[in-house]
Amino acid sequence: MDAATAKIAFVGAGAMGGSIARGIVSSGTVQPGQVAIADLSEAVRSSFADMGIAAYGSAAEMIADFDPDAVVLAVKPQVAVPVVEPIAEMLPGRLVVSIMAGVPLSKLYGLCATQRVVRLMPNLPVAAGLGAIALTPGAGASQDDAAFVTGLLSSVAVVKAMREDQLDVAGIVSGSAPAFFAFFVDCLTRAGIDAGLPAADCREMVEATMRGTAQQLLESGEHPRLYMERVSSPGGTTIAALREMEGDVFYAVQDAVAEALDRTRKLAGK
Repeated sequence: MDAATAKIAFVGAGAMGGSIARGIVSSGTVQPGQVAIADLSEAVRSSFADMGIAAYGSAAEMIADFDPDAVVLAVKPQVAVPVVEPIAEMLPGRLVVSIMAGVPLSKLYGLCATQRVVRLMPNLPVAAGLGAIALTPGAGASQDDAAFVTGLLSSVAVVKAMREDQLDVAGIVSGSAPAFFAFFVDCLTRAGIDAGLPAADCREMVEATMRGTAQQLLESGEHPRLYMERVSSPGGTTIAALREMEGDVFYAVQDAVAEALDRTRKLAGK
């Protein structure tokens, strides 16, 4: 498939699916006429129609009318069966791309009536064109299929191919991590307020610091440890603070990842 001509349909256009659909169009990777979405929300459909993207209330109607080359399944995993079963017979012959967390390839094969499937684990920063996506091709997906999906999404995210057994961990490290970072921002802001800073000023300073730190690390490619050393003076305040929090924070993060992974596997029925 060629991204310049391929037609891509999104079954579900919520926070994640919608962000990817908007991102690949806004970046110029595809044209609005190459994309269609199906969503129950009239407001969502209207927002896409305003971009020149075909919007449907029914996934079956969308596939029959739009005749896409690739179908992106972007609904909650809890509703995978009732949403996908009615369109399953329409999927063979098309590339199926799933962003449904915790739904393994083995289940997707039966659900979609095809093994030409690519699983993705994206994260919310795709909405800003700064996301991270883990990718695993299914047994019936060709190298060209994987390359097509990678090229399609490279405008909104860093895309990394990996084994399926690594996908759940990647989904937590990148997919859940935005909430972890937001939580840290909130904790640091509250600590600053508790120590005497005005609330609005403290939050603005913390958020600006996080943006600047992320940008510097991204631009430099520097290992986080080296960056920490540049900020830390021998015997200074930063090193004292890091010593205080490092052990507890490290183990808390490990426990958080383990808990999220356990929940992911329970949802997948593993």
